[in-house]
Amino acid sequence: MRILIIDSNKDLVDLVIKELTKNNYQIDSAYNVKDGEYHISVRSYDIVLGGFKLLDGDAKDIISVVKCKYPKVPVIILGDKDTQNEVNAFKDGADDYIISPINMEVLIARIQARLKLWDSNLIEIGDLVIMPDEEKITFRGKEVEVKGKPFEVLTHLARQRDQIVSKDQLLNAIWDEPELVTPNVIEVAINQIRQKMDKPLNINTIETVRRRGYRFCYPKE
Repeated sequence: MRILIIDSNKDLVDLVIKELTKNNYQIDSAYNVKDGEYHISVRSYDIVLGGFKLLDGDAKDIISVVKCKYPKVPVIILGDKDTQNEVNAFKDGADDYIISPINMEVLIARIQARLKLWDSNLIEIGDLVIMPDEEKITFRGKEVEVKGKPFEVLTHLARQRDQIVSKDQLLNAIWDEPELVTPNVIEVAINQIRQKMDKPLNINTIETVRRRGYRFCYPKE
C-alpha cells in the first residue's frame, strides 16, 4: 500500500514516515501543495494524508488536487482542534479528520479502516462485478478466472475508470518493489485480462492510450 503525506510540518512528516514504514506502508512526502500535486500526477496512491494549513495552500487545495485526479482515493486531513476547521474539511470532501497532536496508533487505525473500506467495496459496472475481498469477478452471474496481478491491475483501473493510468502508476500502486520489475509486467497482466476475460466474453475492458498508459473502458459507449 502506498501513502502520500502532504504537510509543511517536517517533524510531523518525519514521524509519520517512520511509524508507517514500520507498519510496512510505502510512503512519499511533500511539504507543499505544489509538490504534492506533482506526486499525484506521476503515481497512484491508496490514501493521502494532508495538513489543514500549508505554506502554499490548505486542506481544500489538497482535497481538490486528489479528488480531481482520483475521485475515490480517501483523503485524511490532519488539523488542529477547531470544530469549524473540521466541518470545513468534510464539506470540502475530506474522508476523515484527525486532531493534532497526532496519536500514531489512532492514525494507523484510521488508515487501516479507510483502506479496508476502500478494498472491500464491490465494483459494479453494468454486467461486470468485481469483488476485491474475494478476488472474484463475475459477468452476468458467471465467474471469470482472472487472479493475481492481472486481477489487481483490472481492479485498480476499474476504480479509476475514465482516468488514464500510466505504467509507472500501476507499478507503484500494485507491486511492493516496483523498482525490481520492468514495465513489461503490466503488458503481460493486461494481455492475460484480454485473453482470459475480454476475448471469451466478447467485451473490451481496458484500452491502451498510446504513450500515456491504460484506461478502463467497459462498457464502451
